[in-house]
Amino acid sequence: MDLFEYKNNELYCEDVPLASIAQAIGTPCYVYSSTTFKQHLEDLEQAWEGTPHLTCYSVKVASNLALLKIVAARNLGADIVSGGELFRALKAGIEPSKIVYSGVGKTASEMAEALEASILMFNVESAAELELLAKIAADKNLTAPISLRVNPDVDPKTHPYVATGLKESKFGVPAAEALELYSLASQTPSLRPVGLDCHIGSQLVSVEPFREAASILKDLILRLRQSSIPITFLDLGGGLGINYFQEKPPTPAQYAGALKEVLSGMPDLTVITEPGRVVAGNSAVLLTKVLYLKQTQAKSFVIIDGALNDLIRPSLYGSYHAIGLVKSNDGPLSPVDVVGPVCESGDFLAKDRPLPPVAAGEFLAVRSAGAYGFSMSSNYNSRPRAAEVLVSGNSFEVIRNRESYQDLIRGE
Repeated sequence: MDLFEYKNNELYCEDVPLASIAQAIGTPCYVYSSTTFKQHLEDLEQAWEGTPHLTCYSVKVASNLALLKIVAARNLGADIVSGGELFRALKAGIEPSKIVYSGVGKTASEMAEALEASILMFNVESAAELELLAKIAADKNLTAPISLRVNPDVDPKTHPYVATGLKESKFGVPAAEALELYSLASQTPSLRPVGLDCHIGSQLVSVEPFREAASILKDLILRLRQSSIPITFLDLGGGLGINYFQEKPPTPAQYAGALKEVLSGMPDLTVITEPGRVVAGNSAVLLTKVLYLKQTQAKSFVIIDGALNDLIRPSLYGSYHAIGLVKSNDGPLSPVDVVGPVCESGDFLAKDRPLPPVAAGEFLAVRSAGAYGFSMSSNYNSRPRAAEVLVSGNSFEVIRNRESYQDLIRGE
């Protein structure tokens, strides 16, 4: 669900017309619906009701402090992949005991910071990482709570760039290697095995890959317990998809229901999930203004002030984002390329997209832009990054100022 709806041919976010935000704040800018974001978190919590669980929001998806404070206010956790994300999560008030640290390239200093913060656990992804973490914990006279990220070699049937559970992936360790590493960790005084982790990919639109991975991990947990290695947390990662264009992903209830069925008979296990896209994706749009219309012999172009540095997903993944006029009209549809000012032929938000007539100065809304939108934005072509705005009911506030030219050269 989302709360971006047309009222009298004008697109609103909750009870605020998007045109008024564009005029007040300028474009491009990201606009988030706080009610939508909160509702998605609530739906996930309700889906796991009755099962020991911890929801750890995936910070990399959309990391603005205002959004993380919504997570913290609900007493939820965070999934982080860098020291910077740890800093953000703690700054927002998320409890360290509800933070899990994933990622294949944790540095020594990042490990030290997380140990000193007393996070819930490290999701370790290689033997080399395990060795370094043990050393750093020993040097600090601390014990590192760990889980191993197991690569179950399950095909998530998604874009290859976001498929993370196949054997050729850089992520995780094979199940056979995991048994050896858990045995080593259990005999290392500075390490304490507490969990088992996997994450097979992103934007999954079927429960079957989740079921298959959970079944493999359940068997592994039983084997570990037989070896007197007490696993109390099962981190199933994230990956639940959303509707960008005609996808029909499972609901949170269907997703959780399928996994509960697989994990039946293990009431002493706390299930951790790392939702991100399913929370933030449909919670935001990218507002942008039409600069020019351009017609060539081959193409019709709508040139906007948003670009691949603002929203890279179409260029990087070939991803589809619905695009609509902020003030709609009933004119005939015709195919256009919606492109930005960046000096790359790959700078497009849509190709051959049927749109009604549009004029320079009008505003467009790029839908489902909340996940990996602003968080993957950059200053390419020395373009200041966009503002971020949070809407609550009939009011809105700027939660990140638009960057200035001075911001571009800060530190240089």
